[in-house]
Parts: sequence; structure tokens; C-alpha cells
Amino acid sequence: MDGNGQYPYEVEASSADEQNTTENISVEQLRRLVRLLDGSDVSEIEVKHAQSTHLVLRKARVSESSEQTVMIASSATNAAKTVQETKLPVTSPLVGIFHVWARPRGGALVAVGDHVKAGQLVGTIQSLNVLNEVETAVAGQVIEIFVQDGQPVEYGQPLMIVDSSQEA
Repeated sequence: MDGNGQYPYEVEASSADEQNTTENISVEQLRRLVRLLDGSDVSEIEVKHAQSTHLVLRKARVSESSEQTVMIASSATNAAKTVQETKLPVTSPLVGIFHVWARPRGGALVAVGDHVKAGQLVGTIQSLNVLNEVETAVAGQVIEIFVQDGQPVEYGQPLMIVDSSQEA
């Protein structure tokens, strides 16, 4: 391991399809690499595929504001936890860049004060040039959005809060 927390090692292909000599890396291969990076304490993966493809995956750094948000949420009292049960976070399902739109140059999907349904699309996360949809698990009113458009997000990071108390 070098001083950057990086391990120089090779990941072998696990099937004959992945061992073909084409220069394309499949979406599934990219997803496996992202899961590998997320599940380890390695900060960077470098992939050289064929002779012309070079890919570097790096973990995004968490901003101080999101660390403060997590600390504030974890230091709530028991009385506040009762109130918090109806205020549920929508969290990031993966590492990437958060967008408030479903497609480029599209309008924002939700804003503070909007009512959402369970399973409604509330944003997208761009990871490895693929847009991944972010849906809410509960119905309610969006009361706070923590992340701005174009901001990097981490796996499990709270993106917004949905108040489900009025929907019950």
C-alpha cells in the first residue's frame, strides 16, 4: 500500500464474457468496480483495459456540512426521536454527483414544500456517466433538501427529508 491508501493489485475477470478482447467495459463491470470500491477502505481503483481504455475510480470526499448534519441528527434526544419518526431521510443509494433533474436541461423534480408519493423519482445520481434514479420510500412533504445540484454525494448520505406525518 502506498501513502495514499491505494493498493496496487489486479482484479481478474470472472467470466469468459468479461475476458473478451473488446475495448468496451460493460455497465455491470463498472457497477462491480464501484461496489468493490464502496466496500473497501481503498480510495482509488485504476483500470487499464485493452490498450486504449484507462479508467480511474476515486471515492468522493464528504463535505463538512454533511458531516455536521450527521452529527446533529445523531445527537437528538429521545423526545426529538419521537418527532423524527415521521421525518424520514431519502438517502443516496451510491456514490456520485447528485442532480435535481431526471434528464439534462430538465426542470427540478422536487422542491421544498412539494408533496411526494412513495416510489416517486426525486433526483438522479450520475456515477460513471450513468444516471441512476433516486426514489422516495415514503409519501409526504419534502421539508428540507440537503444537497445542491451538481454536488458529490456518498453512499447513505441524506439527500432530503420527507415528513410523512400528514399522509398517515
